Parts: sequence; C-alpha cells; structure tokens
Amino acid sequence: MEKLFRILEITEVLAEDIASKEYSPHLHDFEELIIISKGSLTHYIDFKVEVLIAPFACYISMGKMHRIVPEKDLRGWVINYKTEFIPDSKLNFYSNFFTFTNIPLSTGPCLDRFINLCQIIYSEYNHELIELTTIRHLVNGLLSMVEAEQKRNIPVENEIKNSQSAVFNNFLRILEDNFRRDEGVSFYADKMNMSERNLNIICKNNFQKSVSEIIETRKLIEAKRMLLYTDKTVSEIGYELGYNEKSYFTRVFHSRMEITPTRFREMSKSMFA
Repeated sequence: MEKLFRILEITEVLAEDIASKEYSPHLHDFEELIIISKGSLTHYIDFKVEVLIAPFACYISMGKMHRIVPEKDLRGWVINYKTEFIPDSKLNFYSNFFTFTNIPLSTGPCLDRFINLCQIIYSEYNHELIELTTIRHLVNGLLSMVEAEQKRNIPVENEIKNSQSAVFNNFLRILEDNFRRDEGVSFYADKMNMSERNLNIICKNNFQKSVSEIIETRKLIEAKRMLLYTDKTVSEIGYELGYNEKSYFTRVFHSRMEITPTRFREMSKSMFA
C-alpha cells in the first residue's frame, strides 16, 4: 500500500464482488482494522479459521498471513494504515500476544457509536481536501473504542481490571524484552516482585490466559514471523526463542498450530510462489 491511510465501505456491490472471487492468503505491509455491522465472514489466519458474525471488530497486524471469505450480506468498513501513521497503537502491541484479535461488539448504542465514527472517518477521507491529522485523531479514537470493548468482554469486574491494568501492561513490556530467553513464570514474577499465583490471576483477569500461555503465544508468533521472513533453520529459530532442542520446539509449535514449523514454512512459501 502506497498511501499512509485508506478506508473502504463494504457495500452490497463490494461484498458481492469479494464473495464471488477466490482470494489467496496474503501478507500486509500495513495494519488493518475491520468493523462489521451486518453479516458474517470466515477468517483464516496462519492456517487457523474462525467464523465471525456481526457485529464485531477484527484487527490484523502487519505481516500476518490471512484470508477473508465474506457472505454477500456483509456490511461495514475496512481501514488500512501504515504503522508510521499510528505508531503507538495498543492493539498493535497486544497483537504480539494474541493469535486472533477478533472483538465482538454489543448491539444498540455501542454499535451505533462505531458506525457513526466510521461514517465520519469515511466522509473525511473522501473530502476534496483530505486532512490526515484529523483522520489520525479519529482513527486513534476508534482504536481506543475497540480496545475498550476488548476489555469489557473479559468477565471480570471493571474495578479489578482497571486496578490491575498497569501491572499487566508492565508484565507485557517485560515479556517483550525477555521472551527469547528460556525463562518461565517464576522469572517474570520475580521481576515484578510478586508471587506466581498473583501474576497468573492478573493475566487471567486481563487476557483470560495464564502467564505460561502468554509466554508461549509470544514465542509462537515470533516463530511464525521468522519462518515467513527469514531463511534461518528450524533449529536456529527454536534456539533463538529459548528452545534448546529442535524436537521440543517442533512439539510445542505443532501442539498449538496443528502443523510442524517445517510444514508451516513450506505451505506458506507455496502460497506466495
């Protein structure tokens, strides 16, 4: 994508056009946010599939291999932007720890807010004189709304989530600096001066995953990136991510992806040949 930003409205014509064609999995050099108000689609990311029914928001970070198969009744908006357009998005940061970033939206006033803001952004984008600064502020607001909905969907009291949010984000920052090391839950608990039990509770309250699951997911996402974008061997990738044995790395990768690292690389390359 050459532009810093673009937005498309998914109309009846566009939905039917997309649904009538066979699109191969592809990689983005931009961030993508999809807001769907009506209909459904099937979403493939890294050989995993999920059927999404409106209303929902879907965030796809740069470099993730994916494919969308929409139904003809799909309606909504697709927003694409370069990382430099919005460099500090929390959704982008969180995408390092989630395989899927699909967020259901509530109907009624919640959905109305998303629709109204997307319409405003779309109108600004199609103005004769585009003001990117204004659009950047509006898109930042939209991303904040998506992040807020993501938090609301976690079944924990808001007071608890709010009080633990800063601690949890600090854990993610520490993990981002150390996930390539062969370290377990105790290492991160010690770094944060708390017990493993309390750190696990905070992670469950904020991500619905244990500390070890989040560590493993971060390693897995990095492994897929390295398999796609480097020529390093499976052993080298495993070693760089703290797996001292190739067999153990392959076993962990297969248990999460249902495919070996070698097969993942082969299938990915064949799709883009």
